[in-house]
Amino acid sequence: MKEIVLSENALITSKTDLKGNIIYANNDFLKYAGYKVDELLYKSHNIVRHEDMPRTVFKCLWDYIQKGDEIFAFVKNKSKDGNFYWVFANVSASFDANGDIVNYYSVRRAPNRKSLSIIEEVYKILLEKEQKSGINAGVSALMDIVSSYKMTYNELIFNLQENN
Repeated sequence: MKEIVLSENALITSKTDLKGNIIYANNDFLKYAGYKVDELLYKSHNIVRHEDMPRTVFKCLWDYIQKGDEIFAFVKNKSKDGNFYWVFANVSASFDANGDIVNYYSVRRAPNRKSLSIIEEVYKILLEKEQKSGINAGVSALMDIVSSYKMTYNELIFNLQENN
């Protein structure tokens, strides 16, 4: 497996229904994931989930967006051919006129490369905790890591993207 590095101006966007099934994918998504649009539509977004990604990260993501809050995350995705690519993701809910969530919208761009080594270490810890003691142990470990920086989760992730 080799890494596909996103170009600086790549903007991967997708929209999912409330269950996480893809209802829109732009050309950059298709390019980096290596799929044709008809291979992705109405499929679970986890079709691009890489096995190195802790379930903890996605649990936190779903917890945020189902409340209507936006979330940022570094995500390692897997392309159709088995290669991988890192993204800095922003995921948010879309609302109807009554304020009800109707779908989820994700915009991904190139991650701050200097932060990936930190993220990879954190994700290794989370995976170990999950494998030993389950997802709640992963969530607890993530919250411990975040609180050690004396920031919220989103502040920490955003700082890693902008500053490192």
